[in-house]
Amino acid sequence: MTVLRRRAARVLLLDPADRILLLHGFDPLVPGRDWWFTPGGGVEPGEELADAARREVAEETGIRDVALGPLVARRATAFSFDGRDFDQDEWYFLGRTGTTALDPSGQTELELRTVDQLRWWTSAELAATAETVYPEGLGPLLTALLDGEPPDPPVRLPSPTQWSTMDQRTHS
Repeated sequence: MTVLRRRAARVLLLDPADRILLLHGFDPLVPGRDWWFTPGGGVEPGEELADAARREVAEETGIRDVALGPLVARRATAFSFDGRDFDQDEWYFLGRTGTTALDPSGQTELELRTVDQLRWWTSAELAATAETVYPEGLGPLLTALLDGEPPDPPVRLPSPTQWSTMDQRTHS
């Protein structure tokens, strides 16, 4: 079994009302398994983390006016998605935008098959949901970011200890 090792840049994207943008997706090979996740994805060879974060947000959401802030969190995760195994280091930026209109037409073929909704969430909605949200610990991290200064150095988010169907949404 070949495991794809990669770095990913993700964004905690906030709108003017301090709502966070999450995408809803599922594994096409595992019916009924779905989750919410932050915009972002794999860093291309030679690409800087911040450039990858901006590119991924634009591709997945159509939002191009992102004021990318500091790195606020990181996580290591291993997972399977769409029949492939991944070992991934994730870096999370805090981002702000004045744009709330969403346009997923720039998504990759895989994203178009596996992402079925984009939604702005309030911190209270995120804290109250019983739905699966990745990364784990996103709710408390968002609350801390909205209440104070970004952490320095970035906080380490919980890492799953075993392979699962999907511990973080990914794409090429």
